[in-house]
Amino acid sequence: MPAINWYPGHMAKTRRMLEANLKMIDVVVELVDARAPQASRNPDFDDLFSNKARVVLLNKSDLADPQTTKKWIAHYAARGISAAGLSATGGGAKKIAAGLIERAAKPKVEQMRQKGVNKVVRCMVVGIPNVGKSTLINRIAGVSRAETGNKPGVTRGKQWVRISPYLELMDTPGMLWPKLEDQLLAAHLAFLGSIKDEIMDSETLAKQLLMQLTALVPDALTQRYKNLAPDTPEDELLGAVCKSRGFLLKGGELDTERAARVVLDEFRAGKIARVSLEQPEAEA
Repeated sequence: MPAINWYPGHMAKTRRMLEANLKMIDVVVELVDARAPQASRNPDFDDLFSNKARVVLLNKSDLADPQTTKKWIAHYAARGISAAGLSATGGGAKKIAAGLIERAAKPKVEQMRQKGVNKVVRCMVVGIPNVGKSTLINRIAGVSRAETGNKPGVTRGKQWVRISPYLELMDTPGMLWPKLEDQLLAAHLAFLGSIKDEIMDSETLAKQLLMQLTALVPDALTQRYKNLAPDTPEDELLGAVCKSRGFLLKGGELDTERAARVVLDEFRAGKIARVSLEQPEAEA
């Protein structure tokens, strides 16, 4: 697969903005995609937020394999980071997120209480583009206060959202990192839609996704696309999807471009299967 060039110029500006606002932050809430927690976690955050209380929320866990999500939560716990799976669009998201934030902020809150001060907890919500930060903030707030969208790059500047008299959240733009050597992880991000589709070939990407899904969830994949088989050659995968759905151009030519778009859209929407692309053992 061709190398993915993925670092827009505004990412450096985002990093400077995060660094400038850290002094007023009590807890950093990091969102990752539960289907690919390694690929969707910015490694620069470890250094950037090393002196802050931190929690990790595995968003879109309703689209991931539940057993694998449990392994990831245990993996973070072993590193001293509280984590939980949730769906930012689900009804339980507010309770899960608020519970983790409350535990992370408790030492600071208690310290200020002993001084007679009711501490206002300020949280910075961070993550890569399109991971669901603004959606989660709106769910916690109960109203649409942070701008959202289903494509990367919607939030362009910081947005403070007051949740209660004692909790404020800061939404931030998605931030990638300058270089990713592992092209498989870059592909995972592309599968998830965290990199704009316009910068890559959708047919190449869809074929690579189908190859990985054939290894991970072969039964669900062949049930979704009846003309696919576990041994379908890579160069025939999109053709098999076309035949499964009747995607034909004039003259009977297979519409592989449409097939690629459908495969990517259906994977991102969780219509193929609940699947996790990465295991914590691989990161270790």
